[in-house]
Amino acid sequence: MKVSIESGWKSLLEPEFDTPYFNNLISFVQKEYQEHQCYPKGSDIFAAFAHCPLHKVRVVILGQDPYHGPGQANGLSFSVHHGVRHPPSLVNIFREIHTDTGAAYPENGDLTRWAQQGVLLLNAVLTVRAAMAGSHRNKGWETFTDAVIRGLSDTREGLIFLLWGGYAKKKIPLIDLKRHHVLTSGHPSPLSANRGHWFGNRHFSKVNDLLQLQNSPPIIW
Repeated sequence: MKVSIESGWKSLLEPEFDTPYFNNLISFVQKEYQEHQCYPKGSDIFAAFAHCPLHKVRVVILGQDPYHGPGQANGLSFSVHHGVRHPPSLVNIFREIHTDTGAAYPENGDLTRWAQQGVLLLNAVLTVRAAMAGSHRNKGWETFTDAVIRGLSDTREGLIFLLWGGYAKKKIPLIDLKRHHVLTSGHPSPLSANRGHWFGNRHFSKVNDLLQLQNSPPIIW
């Protein structure tokens, strides 16, 4: 199976591309895109890897699956296209950044600017059928993105993983905690945030503090 993906990622993930599960996954995704409206658009499925090459990764933010509303998903977790109304989770992320760092609430919900600074915005599932959240779960994407996390853990040092909510926290066993940093909190969705599990986590300033200890430039959130 030939997959169009950034060269560093391709080298790391090449073993996955010829496995039965991945070939079955691609067949499923192709059929879904042919028969239904799906997101993100095909050219953006691997956008997280395109905008954040392997050698530039410094921070990993894990989401679940793409937004399933029209024009929202752009292939980066929690991100939407510029000009699209910010979903509630993204609103809460920006509110926490403002409280934590003093940065102004941004008009632009496209987080490509983070990816270009070394933040891998990875969804566990990379595609979804329109208006059907979770419709592409348990089809093979999780096996693939687990391989991404495991590969990063095994080949890099000092990465910072932000795991928000119970689903993301289940990925902790994939990460070598002696080599990397893991910050956890509740999910930024209103259900979790309004119960006091998100606001005040100060993850964005904590990331920059950890980067400073590594003599690495801060992320401009």
